[in-house]
Amino acid sequence: MALRQNDLGNDDIKQLVRRLAIPSMLAQFVNVLYSIVDRMYIGNIKDVGEIALAGAGVCGPIVTLISSFAFLIGIGGAPLMAIRMGENNHEGAKKILANCFVMLRGLSAILTAAAIALREPMLMFFGASEQTFPYANSYLTYYVSGTVFAILTAGLGQFITCQGFANEAMLSTIIGAVMNIILDPIFIFLFNMGVRGAAIATVISQACSCAFVLWFLFSDRVHVKISFGGYSAKIMRRVLTFGFCPFIIIAGDSVLIIALNTVLQQYGGAQGDMLIACATIVQSYMQIVTLPLGGITSGTQPILSFNYGAKNIDRIRKGEKEIVKMAFAFCLVMFIISQTVSGIFVRLFTQNPEYIALSIQSIRIYTFGIIPLALQYSFVDGLTALGIIKVSVSLSVFRKVLFLVFTLALPVFFGASSAFYAEPIVDIFCGLFSTAVFLSIIGRVLRKRQEMPEGQSLYS
Repeated sequence: MALRQNDLGNDDIKQLVRRLAIPSMLAQFVNVLYSIVDRMYIGNIKDVGEIALAGAGVCGPIVTLISSFAFLIGIGGAPLMAIRMGENNHEGAKKILANCFVMLRGLSAILTAAAIALREPMLMFFGASEQTFPYANSYLTYYVSGTVFAILTAGLGQFITCQGFANEAMLSTIIGAVMNIILDPIFIFLFNMGVRGAAIATVISQACSCAFVLWFLFSDRVHVKISFGGYSAKIMRRVLTFGFCPFIIIAGDSVLIIALNTVLQQYGGAQGDMLIACATIVQSYMQIVTLPLGGITSGTQPILSFNYGAKNIDRIRKGEKEIVKMAFAFCLVMFIISQTVSGIFVRLFTQNPEYIALSIQSIRIYTFGIIPLALQYSFVDGLTALGIIKVSVSLSVFRKVLFLVFTLALPVFFGASSAFYAEPIVDIFCGLFSTAVFLSIIGRVLRKRQEMPEGQSLYS
């Protein structure tokens, strides 16, 4: 794959959005394969597939929570670095990457230790039953040993994309996904290792991805490469501020999955484990929607951030319009697929007719509001790219809180399965609300930047 550094300040906006969005979208789609392939093979383990799948599903929120810390640093630092590049401040961009690299390493060590020490109480809290706990514990024990690879790959990949190398960022995820697809059946079935085999395969795959990312960012192929020194508490605080919004979005998903598993277990009675297994399939499907969608909106953030730093206001407006168009088109396609042929996806996980019927119905409900979700992602990530953190965080937190309220409240009145309706209700309302907020403030934000004195650095 040929190396290409896109010119964020001069290339045609339409083409530029596509060249960054499509690889980022595909990279996230491929990234989904890690969990989906694991769950697909686990669900087909002879005799225990459905229970083992429910156990793996309980681990889902923990895995998501661990990943969210990578985006706290990666998506927090990448827009800042892009802004510095737009200001033609190479030294400032270099310092941001150096600080983010050391933060990612430190977080990896802390998260690994915490996950190992707390995994058993976490699993019980996250919805494991007596039947599913052994499978959940086996998977998580091995998975967390590779936390450093997962964190570095996801976090540092953002700094490849923000320098214009979207194809190379995509390649890093493809390497890992292909390895996982190859290794999963070997470890699960050939070596007869079950769910722990799936976790081991994932760790090895993530290690391969991590090796590629580190090689690329230490090489002379990038404009800003990893260096050591220049560490600053001020820079770290700024990165954490920028990254808080995507962190809340992703970490909040863990909380919501926990809440969903809890109410399904509490109100589902004898069907509790079956409902959780179906919810695991639904969440896996939803990742096919939300992660590529996030790839479009976060992968194109460098365009907005760079041009914000360079005071190219017209390019920001045009860029945001193209991002919204692409996000909307993607969600429209996924809506049609979800409502018509989602059964093909479900049957990859289970052949049980009862599980299949419930999962298909739940996917159709869950995805009913994904078209307005395109607006939510586009505008919240757009505000984050411009450094309007208070607003983007507020919108994200509001959506998560509203989601949690509906997830917990609906089963009380309408039974366990009604919890699946929380997603479309919140997606429709918050998509429209975020649009209204964005349109009301964006003109003022861009005018303020345009009026700033030449040479004045943003967020210094």
